[in-house]
Amino acid sequence: MITDLLAPPVSAVDFFGDPDGVVLFPEEEEHVARAVDKRRREFATGRHCARTALAGLGFPPVPVPPGSQREPTWPDGVVGSITHCKGYRAAAVGRTADVRTIGIDAEPNEPTPKGVLEAVALPGELARMAELRAASDKVAWDRLLFSAKETVYKAWFPLARKWLGFEDAEVTINPDDGTFSARILVEAPVVDGFAVDGFTGRWLAREGFVVTAIAVPAR
Repeated sequence: MITDLLAPPVSAVDFFGDPDGVVLFPEEEEHVARAVDKRRREFATGRHCARTALAGLGFPPVPVPPGSQREPTWPDGVVGSITHCKGYRAAAVGRTADVRTIGIDAEPNEPTPKGVLEAVALPGELARMAELRAASDKVAWDRLLFSAKETVYKAWFPLARKWLGFEDAEVTINPDDGTFSARILVEAPVVDGFAVDGFTGRWLAREGFVVTAIAVPAR
């Protein structure tokens, strides 16, 4: 699914489930040594996806340990993102010469638990969610909004290196062409001449999941 949203020069890989025999590097193992089986499996498959995606760029197998905010730590010259939910894992990477930042997220295509939408959505977003639900019930629009905001944060953090709350980005979902846009509502840092004040991304709903992705070209 993720490869339908991201094209070269981004290298993307996904799995519906967990392959056997995935081996973690010691730098990764220490982060899940005491984790329950579910957490360990999703972490390991996420790293397997990451290494497979990196191989698509010509990199040998390398550790991808979590950073201080649990973000993946990539080799020099690489940006990327990892996501996992029940039944689905994915990773996407690109060389910094080609891609400025990447964010991806996957969620089950099911309504969010009670109270979640109100916690993550701005008033304008709540109104648009009601319009989208009235037009179609084939997509869990509230879950898609949540996923898009997660993807915005994953694209934002490597550039800004600071927290971005759900209330700090306003997302508009286009139901007709599988795109979304995000407007950053806090002071936007400027990184290498690029003002981090918004993003555009793509989404799809298929196979029981909603998936969102952002890839910002370097030029």
